This record gives sequence, C-alpha cells and structure tokens, in this order.
Amino acid sequence: MNIDIPEGKNPIGYVWGEMVPGIGPAAAAFSQKVYSDTTLGLREFEAARLRIAQINGCIFCQDWRTERDGATVEPEFAQAVTDWRTTGLFDDRTRLAAEYAERYAIDHHGLDEEFWERMSAHYSQAEIVELSMCLGSWLAFGRLNHVLGLDTQCVLPGS
Repeated sequence: MNIDIPEGKNPIGYVWGEMVPGIGPAAAAFSQKVYSDTTLGLREFEAARLRIAQINGCIFCQDWRTERDGATVEPEFAQAVTDWRTTGLFDDRTRLAAEYAERYAIDHHGLDEEFWERMSAHYSQAEIVELSMCLGSWLAFGRLNHVLGLDTQCVLPGS
C-alpha cells in the first residue's frame, strides 16, 4: 500500500472515511449509487465496468461481479470484455458499452460523430448520461484505489 494505515484500521474505511471526511464519504456514496440506482441492463453495466477495471488494473474490480436479483454474468464474460470487438457473446448495446468504456478511459478526444450516431441508435440520452457517470466513477475510484495500493483491500462501499 502507498498510504500508511494505522494498526487495526480497515484500509478502505480509513482512506475513504477518516483521512478525508469531507470528501471520502461523499465519494463512497456516489460510488454506491452507481450500483444501487442504475437503470442499465446487467450485461452492458458489467461490460463497461469490467473494461474500466481492466484498463485501471484494479485487482478487486476485475474480480468483482455485480449481482442483480441473484444473477451475474457468465464466467467467460470477462474474457469477452477484453475481446469486445470480436466476441460473439455481446449484443450491440453490450459491445457499445465496452467500446465506450475503453474510449472514455483512453481516447475520449476520439469520440467522433460516427460513434455518437451508433450510441444514439442503441441508447437513450438519459442512458448515455447515466453510463457516462458510471464510467467516471469507475475510472476515478478504481484508479484511485489501484494507485494508492488499496485494490487488494477493497470492498464496495456499503458492502
């Protein structure tokens, strides 16, 4: 870890709560809302989330699988996310979610008119905004946890 954690303290609780009490709990609440209040389907949600996790290198996020009503994505889903361009496991929305996640994280200046036409053909304006906010949360907080060395200690806020 790249942050000194006092003996007996939970690393995530300490960094996200005690170290920066004006920011950390608000960030944790936003992070939790991404999971609890999303209207996106599980497959597109997980495709976007996993692609960000792969790019960030966040160990916990790559191993985590979102569960909804007892359902999760299939075991081969993570590899399909890596292979989002060619996998046969994705419909158009899921493939676009993985593509958007990757481009949001590493080529946001390259999001051209052709991309937005494809997105708008499969996602409503509200869904695009929601997915963008989810991507921002995962990119920022997953990267924060990885950079600080917390990703091996991580649990989702509220878990």
